[in-house]
Parts: sequence; structure tokens; C-alpha cells
Amino acid sequence: MHGRILLVDDNVSGSTARKTVLEELGHKIHVASSGADALEQFALHKYDLVVTDYRMPRMDGVELIVRLRKQAPDILVVMVSGFVDTLGLNESSTGADAVIQKSANEVTHLVRAVSRLLRRKPAKKPAAADGRQVKAKRQAG
Repeated sequence: MHGRILLVDDNVSGSTARKTVLEELGHKIHVASSGADALEQFALHKYDLVVTDYRMPRMDGVELIVRLRKQAPDILVVMVSGFVDTLGLNESSTGADAVIQKSANEVTHLVRAVSRLLRRKPAKKPAAADGRQVKAKRQAG
């Protein structure tokens, strides 16, 4: 499944490498260079998933996740950091759906996490279909 992904990183080379790999897999990528920039883009466009760096000036990745989830509680988020082990970053401490250590294997882990999360995301059913199903269940019950 291909998705619309927002990449957030103040390091241009890091976001460029991730963007290139994810675009090669067919994803539509937008890039933000800060948490504030990401929030602006998130308000203007619909995304299936956000990939954010942890350490950024003025707003770290955890604060960004908190703010994104206020706007869209179900947004899928992958956090990437060079400090996963040092700071004990994990899914429960950051609020991310996946946390990846920056390393030689980072791209492989990122591709796997993005694919897994996008496959897991439930497809939204049209409201009319949901209404018919409820009505049919009532009539059957």
C-alpha cells in the first residue's frame, strides 16, 4: 500500500535519503524542516503517516507527536533518532507507533515499519455502508 507521508527532520541530508527511498517504493512524500513547519503542512494536507526525527530545535519529536495526535488521534507516526538507546526512547515513552535507531540499517527498518503500519491502517468505510450494515443487523436481530 502506498501512502502520503510527511517527513520531518531539520537535517536536510537525513530527510533527503529517507525521501528518496520512500519515493522509490511509490509513496508520496512531503518534507518539513521543523516541528512548526510540519504542523502547518499537516493542517493543510492529509497524510497517512508521519516520520519524524527526535532531536530538532524548538520542538522535539515527542512534542510534535503530541500536537499531531490532538489534530488526528489515529495518525501513524514513526520516530527516528540517534539516541534511542541512550535516552531509552520507545513506543510508549514517545507516543510513536514505531521507533527506529539511526544506524547503517536505518533505511531497512524504516521501510519495514512504514510498510507494516500502512498495511495495518484500517480502511475507512463510507458512512452510507456503515448505516446499511447497522440497519441490516437490527433487522436480522
